[in-house]
Amino acid sequence: MRVALAALLLFNLLLTPNFTIEWRDGRLYGSAIDILKNGSPVVLLSIGMTLVIALGGIDLSVGSLMALSGTAAALLLTAHNTSPALSALSGLTIAMLAGLFNGALVSLIRIQPIVATLITLVSARGIAQALSHDQKIRFESPAFEALARGHFLGLPTPIYIALGLAAVTALALRKTALGMAIEATGNNPKAAYLCGLRIRTITIAAYAFSGLCAGIAGLIAAADIKEADVFTAGLYLELDAILAVVIGGTSLTGGRPRILGSVLGALTMQTLTVTLLMHNVKPEYTLMVKGLAALVVCAAQSPLASQLWSVRRRASS
Repeated sequence: MRVALAALLLFNLLLTPNFTIEWRDGRLYGSAIDILKNGSPVVLLSIGMTLVIALGGIDLSVGSLMALSGTAAALLLTAHNTSPALSALSGLTIAMLAGLFNGALVSLIRIQPIVATLITLVSARGIAQALSHDQKIRFESPAFEALARGHFLGLPTPIYIALGLAAVTALALRKTALGMAIEATGNNPKAAYLCGLRIRTITIAAYAFSGLCAGIAGLIAAADIKEADVFTAGLYLELDAILAVVIGGTSLTGGRPRILGSVLGALTMQTLTVTLLMHNVKPEYTLMVKGLAALVVCAAQSPLASQLWSVRRRASS
């Protein structure tokens, strides 16, 4: 994954016109900075999705939770004159509660994850549309907009939010018992239960965290355009997040969560998208190329590829 991302960046630096980084008005500008900033929502989604997939689950609702979080915050800002901090906190709380709902459906009621989160995918966007009366909600709040439009040490705020959350999550998984518990549960839930792990609690917590990450991404997306768009906010981003996690090395069957791999996967997909668009490739062909690239990466990481590589090494030795 690191090689793929490095190769894409090198290709852009050498062959893509206007792929530059420049310092202007106390900030860094350029295509590479845009990749980091615009890829931040997918990075955030992929962080939460990594924990869910490491448990052998899936979360299809994160795109809709982005729309719901942004809509709730925008409504509080405009209709109720709530402070930006309280509006953002309310949006995050709603998204996390929706994640808890997903976890309860999966862990307590034993609904299949793909079905449970599909229910939330449909209902969460429906709730957002009902709250907004199927209208886009415009707002003007410099403090709230700073989530997406602010900058620190020359870099946009979303980059710090996404990479900071990734670092904290990776540290928690590596330095605490949480990572081992998630890996054990994902590898063999029955054995983990017999060892005394609270499988239901771990599962619910993972889905709640995924909802929280989606809520943060939704706030950033709304703040960036100063508008809550219930129709397009987060649309299809759940697929990008799942793809980023898979090509980042976390197995869909469960096991060890690889946060760094997911972050690199998200940035790789964003870089590929920007590269194709800057070379005037039509959007429909961009989707096809992204799918083909994902297929190649996943095939390279498949058990069959590992077996073929082992056979070749034995033959050469």
